[in-house]
Amino acid sequence: MLIAILVIVGLSLLILGHETGHFFAAKMFGLQVDEFGFGFPPRIAAKKIGDTEYSINWLPFGGFVRIAGERGEFEVVDGEGASGTAAQAAAPTDESRRFYSQPAWKKSVIVLAGVFTNFLLGWLFVSVVFMVGVPQTLVVAGTEPGSPAAAAGLQPGDIIKGYTSAQTFVDYIDAHKGSPVTVAVLRNDKEVDYTLTPRTNVGPDQGAIGVALEEGGAASEGFLPSIRDGFIAAWNVSVLTVQAFGQLIGQVFTKASIPSGIVGPVGIFSVAEETGKIGLAYLLQFIGVISLNLMVVNCIPFPALDGGRFVVILIEKMKRSPLPYKIEAWVNGIGFALLLALMIALTIRDVHGLL
Repeated sequence: MLIAILVIVGLSLLILGHETGHFFAAKMFGLQVDEFGFGFPPRIAAKKIGDTEYSINWLPFGGFVRIAGERGEFEVVDGEGASGTAAQAAAPTDESRRFYSQPAWKKSVIVLAGVFTNFLLGWLFVSVVFMVGVPQTLVVAGTEPGSPAAAAGLQPGDIIKGYTSAQTFVDYIDAHKGSPVTVAVLRNDKEVDYTLTPRTNVGPDQGAIGVALEEGGAASEGFLPSIRDGFIAAWNVSVLTVQAFGQLIGQVFTKASIPSGIVGPVGIFSVAEETGKIGLAYLLQFIGVISLNLMVVNCIPFPALDGGRFVVILIEKMKRSPLPYKIEAWVNGIGFALLLALMIALTIRDVHGLL
């Protein structure tokens, strides 16, 4: 239960952090922010401070920010007039504080501030993992067909209990060639004992029990080395995520299918919960990677995403006039519907996989 709460809090923090980036960027430029909400409606409570209403809502999955003039409440037509009387009545006196009145570079900073915050959060989480360190483990990476390890039932992913160094384990096995030994492993949170007999005669590139090993975990680092290594790791993860999305898009268009490795909200929660069972450091690392994934996803130039909004700003800059609000609303609506359909499809597949 505690792990589930930590997962919900962690993932909500990423979405809330994204919106906080938009919020602070808008405030920095003096724009009017109508509401900053924690969670999603229905509303529990709200308090107005200055010209911004801060609300707490029942659905605790992230948050939202409403910036005045961001969604076309007031549209200029041919240099004069407005899109509606109600919009004019609701418009603040100072039009310079509305989003649509800002120069393109300010709009771009506000729109991209969310993805920048997601990178900072990813960098922070990964740096904390380097700082606290990850418990060192010895993991089975694979088994040789027909070997004592395979015959006994050892499987990739098993964590060998009592050892953190591959060499120490190999030395133990070599010292007991020809004699039965018991190897304790951790698999799915359960400890299982396997008895096997190391081979006395081994060929080239073979081990006494025929198992490939990987050393997991890392020792803790100092503050500055953690910040440095965290940035390098965050950057590398971002690059790999971009490459993975490129392959994903290629497969979607060429094979009209979604790769099995792609999961939706339910799948992410399930993986995060399983990761949390291994250790808090692994959960922090996973949340950091998710934050970097959110950054990359939101940079995609697709309607309803920050990347799509940035493209609209560029188009408006080049044509020196705003796009008609109805067109922008339709494009964003279709984009949101497609994203929602994708999320539903992934969720159905995730639930089917769990069942």
